[in-house]
Amino acid sequence: MVPAAGLGRRMGVAKQFLELAGEPILRRAVRPFLEYPGVEAVVVALPEGRAAEPPDWLTELDERIQTVAGGPSRRDSVWGALQLLPSDLDVIVVHDGARPLVSSAVVARCVEVAAGGMGAVAGFSAVDTLKFVDAEGMVTETADRSRLWHAQTPQAFPGPALIEAYRRAVQEDWAATDDAALLERAGGRVMMVESSPGNLKITRPEDLDAAEAVLARQGR
Repeated sequence: MVPAAGLGRRMGVAKQFLELAGEPILRRAVRPFLEYPGVEAVVVALPEGRAAEPPDWLTELDERIQTVAGGPSRRDSVWGALQLLPSDLDVIVVHDGARPLVSSAVVARCVEVAAGGMGAVAGFSAVDTLKFVDAEGMVTETADRSRLWHAQTPQAFPGPALIEAYRRAVQEDWAATDDAALLERAGGRVMMVESSPGNLKITRPEDLDAAEAVLARQGR
């Protein structure tokens, strides 16, 4: 599933439709999963006004792609996408539509962990010092960064476990900033999978420049 229903308020435009090195960001984000062996379906949640008439460069990429209108939150968009997936999947993967530089190796590692019965979250260990602050911005505590990771996507899960976590999240109105948090709350185990800062999410204009630099360095 690819939640890509954001309106890009920080960017000033829906960033998933912008081009990166001549190709739409969303198309770049989807392609590594189409290339992974055994993928049965890819559901992309688009902004409500785009879901009825998705761009040709997306739907013509592969016949396994389906689109659905996203909801008011990421949780709602993923829940809507879940309804279109086959109900008997062993592994379900969620990936940000604005994260176009994920490598096939990271995808494979996440799927492998999920196939073994645990959730998997791509990410990398924190290198900066992180602070807790109060409502006025005053530091209340310095975190132990040796135990902290930056969470990215893809995030991969045993299919039945993710479906049940999302069912409870919708019924009980759980809020979360990523999918793994819902599985954790439902009692599931989640492992971090080594990725890199290069698997960045396009959120601000300067992220496009950084992504172009990564592509140039990789010769992609």
